Amino acid sequence: MEPDAAIVILLAAGAGHRLGGPEPKVLLPIGGRPVLAVAAAAAAASGVGGLVVTFPPGWEGRARACVADLDIDVRFVEGGETRQASVRAALDAVPASAAIVAVHDAARPFASPELFRRVLRTVEGGPDGAVPVLSVADTVLRVRGEVVEGVESREELALGQTPQAFRTAALRDAHANAEAVGASFTDDASMLRWAGYEVLAVPGDPDNVKITTLADLAHADRRMGAAGG
Repeated sequence: MEPDAAIVILLAAGAGHRLGGPEPKVLLPIGGRPVLAVAAAAAAASGVGGLVVTFPPGWEGRARACVADLDIDVRFVEGGETRQASVRAALDAVPASAAIVAVHDAARPFASPELFRRVLRTVEGGPDGAVPVLSVADTVLRVRGEVVEGVESREELALGQTPQAFRTAALRDAHANAEAVGASFTDDASMLRWAGYEVLAVPGDPDNVKITTLADLAHADRRMGAAGG
């Protein structure tokens, strides 16, 4: 199975309320380019067969402009009220021939093409899913209110990132099962584990940061400027 058989679902439907701006955060500029444009370019450079981009209601035109210069098939889907709903809607636009799909948050614009290839190749090798992770460097405390009740071992803990890759049939099945019972998840890797599928951890990238706050946006802008856009 070649990597170009895969499709990337690029989630760009979040409103970004924590930034407090008048437009979705993935449409804001870093280094003179919209966050979505930077993320989409990296995904396309990984050699996949196409992208499915979710967008916030009313922002399709701006989303299309972000990827207009990409030489790759791009489909657009209006996002849902939650991340999970957006992925579920995007899956309807994924071609039936795509055996593997990667799900990525556009708010992580610095995910490298190699990271996309890493998770895709891992799934190609056999498991149902792959998620990039980082080891936990800080001490993890269990706290109730203001009281520290204990220290958690870091041996079996990791920080999950996107892109996450999955066998398309497994991802569809997990979403259908979750919808049927009203279960909600913050990412697809945890949903697949809940549904009984095998998900492997692969090395993540500390530079693959997520833009959440204005400080994050400013840092990403400086980073893009230092790299020449």
